[in-house]
Formats: sequence, C-alpha cells, structure tokens
Amino acid sequence: MSTVGPPHGPALKAKVRYGEMMLSILVCHSYFLRLDQKQIARAKPYPPLATLQVVSLLREAGHQVSFFDAMLAEGIEEYDRLLAADAPQLVLFYEDNFNFLSKMCLATMRRAACDMIGSARHAGARVIAAGPDVSDAPGPYLRAGADLALVGEGLSTLLELLPRFDAQLNVNNEDLVRGLSGISSLSGGKVVKASGTKGLALAHDAGLAAWDLVDMDRYRSLWMKAHGYFSLNMAASRGCSFRCTWCSKPIWGNQYLQRSPLEVAAEMAYLKRTFNPDHIWFADDIFGFRVDWVTQFAAATRAADAQIPFNIQTRADLISERMALALRDAGCKEAWIGAESGSQKVLDAMNKGTTVSEILTARARLKSVGIRAGFFIQLGYIDEQLEDILATRDLLASARPDEIGVSVSYPLPGTKFYDLVKAQMRAKTHWHESNDLEMMFHGTYTSDFYRSVRNLLHDEVALQTAEAPLLPEHERAADAIELRWQELLRNELKYRSPSEISAATA
Repeated sequence: MSTVGPPHGPALKAKVRYGEMMLSILVCHSYFLRLDQKQIARAKPYPPLATLQVVSLLREAGHQVSFFDAMLAEGIEEYDRLLAADAPQLVLFYEDNFNFLSKMCLATMRRAACDMIGSARHAGARVIAAGPDVSDAPGPYLRAGADLALVGEGLSTLLELLPRFDAQLNVNNEDLVRGLSGISSLSGGKVVKASGTKGLALAHDAGLAAWDLVDMDRYRSLWMKAHGYFSLNMAASRGCSFRCTWCSKPIWGNQYLQRSPLEVAAEMAYLKRTFNPDHIWFADDIFGFRVDWVTQFAAATRAADAQIPFNIQTRADLISERMALALRDAGCKEAWIGAESGSQKVLDAMNKGTTVSEILTARARLKSVGIRAGFFIQLGYIDEQLEDILATRDLLASARPDEIGVSVSYPLPGTKFYDLVKAQMRAKTHWHESNDLEMMFHGTYTSDFYRSVRNLLHDEVALQTAEAPLLPEHERAADAIELRWQELLRNELKYRSPSEISAATA
C-alpha cells in the first residue's frame, strides 16, 4: 500500500501549545450496520466520512485521538474493549452527517449511542455528543450521560470547548458553556441551551478524512464478496440551498458550501494511489451544482490521473445538456435524482421546485450520454391520493429509470412537513431500522398499502431493465404484476387510514 499522505486543504485548525499535554479523545459514531437488516442485505457500507473529518481536525489541533468505527463492528463489545484499552479523557460521539441513515435517526442507532455513552461515563470519561438526532432531540443523549450536546455542525464550538476541558477536565458544565452558543446540557433534569451571543459558525472547510485509521481491508472484503468491486465515499460539498418541505437540515441549514474542484481532485488522487477503489460514491446532497465546477473537476482529475468511476445525487432541474456531458467527462456512471412523485400536485406541495417534465428530460439527457439514472420516490405525502400514486407509476413507465429507491414520507423535527403533521403523529416517532417503511402520521393509506405499492414499483422497474423483454417469461411476469396491481386497486378502500374513512363517511 502506498505511503503517500493525504493532500492538505485549508482545514479549521487550533494552535498546539508547545510542551504541554493535550487531551486524549476517543471519536466514534453509533451506526452499526449489523442493526439494520436492509443495509446488511445491501452490503454497501461506507466509512463515516464526517466522523473521520473530525478526527483529522482534532489531530491537527494536537490532541491524542483514537477512533472507533461502529459500521462493521460486531457489537458494542468492540467499543468497550477500545474504551478500556485507551482510557480516553473525553469521548466524542460525532455521527456521520453525510449518511442519510444518520439523518433518519433510526431508533436502533439512538439506543446504541445511549448505551455507548453510558459505557464511557462508567469508564470515567467526559462525553460530548453531536449529530442530526442530537441536534433535534438532545434530551435522550444527555440523560444517557453525555455532558454536552452540540447543535448543528458544531466544529467551531467544539474547538472552543476543548481548551476548557484541557485546562480542567472536571470543570462543571455551567463553566464549560459560559459565553458559547450551540450547546445543550441538563440542568435540574431539564434540557437547557447555552445563551452565549456568538452565532453558530460553520467551518469553511471541515477538512480531509483520517483515511489512515479506517480498516480498509475489512470494507474491501465485504464489498468484493457481495459485489465484486470496492467502493469508497467522498463529499465535494456540504448542505443544500433548496427548501423541500420534508428535508431536515439540522447540521448545515440551507447553506451550500462547495470545495474547490482542485482539492476534491487531489483527494480522489490520494484515494486512488493509496487504496485503489474501483468506484466512488459522492455523498453530497447535490453534486457539482454548476457546470463550470464539474468541468474544472473533470480537467483536474484527468491532469492528476485520478479519475475513478463515481455515482452522485442531483436534481432534475440541474441536468442541462452541458451538465450531462460534463458529468460524463468527469467519470460519472450513475446519477440519482430526487424525483419523489409523478404528480405535479404532490411536487408542488413538497415545494420541490421541479416539474414532471424536467424529470423526464433529465432522464433522457443522462441516458443520451451513457449515465445510469436512479430515482428516489416518496409515497404518502400529505393529501397524496390514488391518482397521484398512479401518476408516479406512469412516470416510471415513461422514464424507465435504471433503479429506484422507494420510501414513505418521514416527518423529521425542524421541517415544515413535520409542523404540518405533528398533531397527527402517532406513538412511533422514528423507524426502528431503514426497512421499516411505516407511516408515522395519518396519511391517506395504511403502511401495508404503501409497502405493496413499493414492491410493485420495484418489480416493474426490475422487469423494465431486464434483458430479453420479448421472451414469454417476461410477458408472463408483466401479466402477473398487472394482476397484482388490479387486486390492490380493487381493495384500496380497505387500506384507507381510519381518518380517511371517517372523513369520507362524515
């Protein structure tokens, strides 16, 4: 393996005091792949990118840093062993903000985090927690034993906190947070936010990941066994400036911070020389955004002999003819579009800002340059009716995407969508794991109906993309799917949610 070090970007830094001992810090996250059956089956794990960026940040600040990666761990016992061996003064839980599963705040992962916090406190360490769920609901983490919970990205606040811990490890929480903002703690059993006057600054650049601490052989082995290739993750930007009603943004708000294309190309060159991945997944909410940026990135990767095939996420209205060509030249092999629905009524209700026509056009443009297209589809949004679901089916039949991902609308705190449905929220406020697909508010239909629709849409797309479409077996499969649709539609009234039935009979 190459010993070439990662390129140095303008990472946020703190000065190291000459001759003085800095803190020993264990940085970790709580996303255990083994606790999510759907993701185990997918077998596409990625290292925790944001967590590893924080490790780099703390090492540059001069602290003694160790790292626990829950992703492929067998269980919390691995964490406990590292905790006992390292005896850190401080444990920092920093969830991977680039992982959409962390944004979903799955109940199994929250429970794992709270158990890990309890272990850290039992070992005598101070504890700071940060992440999307921590920002939205700090209470469970603080009551599990965390001293402080960071709100949002928290990097600037973290670097102000650490010297206070360093000066006096047992300093009380009141003194720790004095004059700072973006921190929650417990006082008298209640969650309180620090009342400092400073704004919540975002780091201009969160820095490069501490790739050297990742057990790449473990990741590579799983990928190769399941898929025959090895994929790693990167991010060329943070955040999203669009304002879809259901999109939770507890970390970066509505800001979109883009890295230099030269810097992203340099990191890709480092990954290629050091780990030789076959593929890159860009975890950006929106990759590239501007054609000029993508064009510069393509030129920079060619100049550095750094091109690696990659997948992205983007929006239909950003795929101009020039953008499709620029993405192809940069090495993009697959683009996932947040299509969400084939009903313009639903798209407008979501404040999506795109049209059904733009989705179809984007798909055609990507196909014309040889880029696969995936569609994210969302069922069950407010007032979505049967005709809207059938419009989504029609969209998929017309666009013929190569792959789809289907979910039901998931209300997260801090979103306009959550505010609209919070009075209808049921006892269940988080999915247990990512295949849950359960409605958490009173939608038009029950969860079982949406699960049936999801299965049908997946089967139809799989059939569309299958080889030899004229074979009798293909025709029989298509007929079988159509019969399932007809049966579901005949019985759709049985699947209406109780509130819908009451409204219809009132």
